[in-house]
Amino acid sequence: MDAARAALGALNPEVEVVALAARLDDASVRPLVEQADVVLDCSDNFATRHALNRACVRHRRTLVSGAAIRFDAQVTVFDLRSPAAACYACLYPEDSEVEEVQCSQMGVFAPLTGAVGALQAMEAVKLLAGAGGSLNGRLLLLDAKRAEWRTVRVPKDPACTVCGGARS
Repeated sequence: MDAARAALGALNPEVEVVALAARLDDASVRPLVEQADVVLDCSDNFATRHALNRACVRHRRTLVSGAAIRFDAQVTVFDLRSPAAACYACLYPEDSEVEEVQCSQMGVFAPLTGAVGALQAMEAVKLLAGAGGSLNGRLLLLDAKRAEWRTVRVPKDPACTVCGGARS
């Protein structure tokens, strides 16, 4: 972690890199999200993803979500500045019976993580610069084995326990 921080500092000394060597939970993530303009979720577990989502909904921050497993990847934006925007829990409800598949057990095609990270960075920069459209309301899916992209709509769930009653 210190090596990554040093490498990033060497690339751009104007950027402050704060390395956190702890698993994020509701209490620890709230002040971090509150300070952010855009949050990029690059985590590998549902507990962290949901904690980030709850904090983003609470502080009305835009969440750029990315994930990769085996040869499959997905990227989306939950731009909570729009009243019609879905949140992560609209797509993956917190109380759903989802089997957590981990890269450490299932593997991940290494170049795919770089592609997901690059797409997340692109979405974040566009959001911060106010340039072009974002993936808000759309889930971009990549099947790297077939080199096929597809997009599906992600509607807001009015019954969502995280954002459903918070905005209308």
